[in-house]
Amino acid sequence: MRITALLGCAMLVAACSTKETPAVSDTTTAAVPPAAAPVTFASFSGKWNILVKPEGQDTVVTSYLLDTTDSTKVTFTFPDGRPVPVRITAISGDTLVAETDWFESSVRKGLQAQSNIRYWMQDGKLLGRNVVRYKTTGADTLRVFTTEGTKQ
Repeated sequence: MRITALLGCAMLVAACSTKETPAVSDTTTAAVPPAAAPVTFASFSGKWNILVKPEGQDTVVTSYLLDTTDSTKVTFTFPDGRPVPVRITAISGDTLVAETDWFESSVRKGLQAQSNIRYWMQDGKLLGRNVVRYKTTGADTLRVFTTEGTKQ
């Protein structure tokens, strides 16, 4: 009985102390997708019909024509013909960052508005997020809109 126990313990120690065979490494390489072309102003160049919706809603509250054909003279023009100059402040990653000076709001009649906008391309559309500040003393001095544009 002692010999059986001793042999069992010896076999257990031997089994636990054997070196593990290292895992076989995978020598195949996964296909790496090509890097996306860097975004430049030319990626956004053109005339875009933009629809504006409050963030999280599907109701269009206004629209405008965004003209980015000339990087030194970007504008958006409301349906009533009022052009608003837009300054491109950065192109970061896949996003064009822009801002406006104060202009008459087409959403909140009689109030002055100022926009900070981020545009990016997705599936051939120009999508965006527009943070608008209003000159008012009451509540709702800031609203966020989403934009979606199609190229003319």
